[in-house]
Amino acid sequence: MKRNKNSQPGKVRIILAFVFSFLFLLLGLAARWGSATWGNLSMDELIFTLTQPLTGTGQGMIPNFIKAAVIPTIVIIVLSILLYRFCAKRQHAKAMLNIMFIVSCLVVCVFGYGFLSKLDIINYLIDQNTESTFIKDNYVNPKTAQITFPSKKRNLIYIYLESMEMTSSDKKNGGAFKQDVIPELTKLSKENENFSGNTSTLNGGYSLPGSTWTMGALFAQSSGLPLKTDLGQNAMQTQKTFFPSLTTLGDILAKQNYHQTFMIGSNGAFSGRSTYYKDHGNFDIEDYNAAIREKEIPSNYKVFWGYEDEKLFALSKQKLTKLAQSSQPFNFTMLTVDTHFPNGYKCRLCKNEFDSQYLNVMACSSRQVTAFVKWIQAQPWYQNTTIVINGDHPTMSKSYTSMVPSSYQRKTYTTYINAAVKPATHKRRTYATMDNFPTTLAALGATIKGNRLGLGTNLFSNTETLSEKYGYEKETQELRRTSSYLDSLEKVTDTTAAKEFYYNEAKKFGHKTLLEVKKVDGTKVTARITDFRHDKKIARVNLRASKNKSITPYISTTMKCLDAKNAIYEATIDVASLNTKKLYIEVSYDDKENINYPLARKQVTLK
Repeated sequence: MKRNKNSQPGKVRIILAFVFSFLFLLLGLAARWGSATWGNLSMDELIFTLTQPLTGTGQGMIPNFIKAAVIPTIVIIVLSILLYRFCAKRQHAKAMLNIMFIVSCLVVCVFGYGFLSKLDIINYLIDQNTESTFIKDNYVNPKTAQITFPSKKRNLIYIYLESMEMTSSDKKNGGAFKQDVIPELTKLSKENENFSGNTSTLNGGYSLPGSTWTMGALFAQSSGLPLKTDLGQNAMQTQKTFFPSLTTLGDILAKQNYHQTFMIGSNGAFSGRSTYYKDHGNFDIEDYNAAIREKEIPSNYKVFWGYEDEKLFALSKQKLTKLAQSSQPFNFTMLTVDTHFPNGYKCRLCKNEFDSQYLNVMACSSRQVTAFVKWIQAQPWYQNTTIVINGDHPTMSKSYTSMVPSSYQRKTYTTYINAAVKPATHKRRTYATMDNFPTTLAALGATIKGNRLGLGTNLFSNTETLSEKYGYEKETQELRRTSSYLDSLEKVTDTTAAKEFYYNEAKKFGHKTLLEVKKVDGTKVTARITDFRHDKKIARVNLRASKNKSITPYISTTMKCLDAKNAIYEATIDVASLNTKKLYIEVSYDDKENINYPLARKQVTLK
């Protein structure tokens, strides 16, 4: 019996053919777009980015992806449907479906292979199944390290330059270009410290695996560790804390009573940047959203990733002037954005010096950054201020990397200005961006027993860096591999992330309360809870306080019941031992089995 071409099984096959063709075409064109957009891309970066919310993504990225992959796929499928209906009338429908499916398979195979080759996926999978003890063997825990600060604390201004590398200088000064794209920055680095020793060319740090994209770079330069991810981890997408067990640059300076600010012209939520800086040093987050809230820019203003660097430097001058009025030392960390790949943002200050827009933007950034540094140097508080300027990572722009010889060893732009110490050796150093962690502390006048923190080495000392000890290739190979030790540090984050998730889901389980700060008297905080709902037998109600949003470590006291019928509890806790003006309090309760249930949390600022 002949089967009707319109039978149910036949319709299912037709629908499946179009669905899979759509998916294969979309994947293939997405891979083509990725290969054309990124000059170099690591699997660590790709996985980390894909497991993050799209909040804060630059204006151009998503529209460009839609134009390059989504719209062409839709157009091709729509035309294929029309062609199928035409062929069906002439009994060629089956052949047409086969051809469409084969073509879509070829598209995803050809472009997918190219993209996966760029990611070096085979070696990545091998490395993910190869255990390395390199981090465990070489890691110096900052939490237990002996770090001594001078009695008079120096201010720190740390400027991360998006995608800036010494490559952009000319060949005479150690760059890769015939004409110096960043002459002002070249001069600034040579006049200050880049650890080139007695040599006449620029020097900079290697971006090792786990530090080749912005969040990885911020993490590496301030913690001395790579930001590693793997295919089995997805907590990074929803986590509300960021490696809370680690001690980073921000944690160390917070303990020294630094007022810390992180300023960016984009959304701080992107890639967990705000979470990281809040968790490690309780930074004030001055991002694109904050600028709108504070009416520094119009609510509907947005260019590129938020607002341009010209505004960033202008607002930074205002923030720094305000910070300098206090006797409290400050750490002002900022991140530029105009030089973000693929082509940067060409603002009104940019000139047409080069045939490439990206190079023109790089040149414009060089002038703006140097002008900003000159402004700082003209301020009365500069004498007691150290400036660190570092590229976050080498650029991923394919238009840029195509102009650089493959044999050239690319490094980030680096300079230390007005450091409290001088290098102990005149030899040219070989180093990575993770060495910035202890080096920045040394630049502030701190002494570090052993001159090492994390995987980093104080470059002002004559202690050998890991790059000098093992070599770039060996270090790169080891950091690409799986580290159970690093995974164990990250698992603490997963536990705290579950706690954060519990806050959001508490109502579903019948656990909730209203937390109020009734009084702040010096270092004593009085808190009260009302509308207390639960489904367990209560052993005690706790009021905890901590510097960190994760409430680890913490000090604690037991809350007293003021009204048993309405379940109203109150307590006063003295937070003097935390030695901070900004802190978090949390209310939780323990049941009869001593299981703790977090209920509510609130940030408090002491007067």
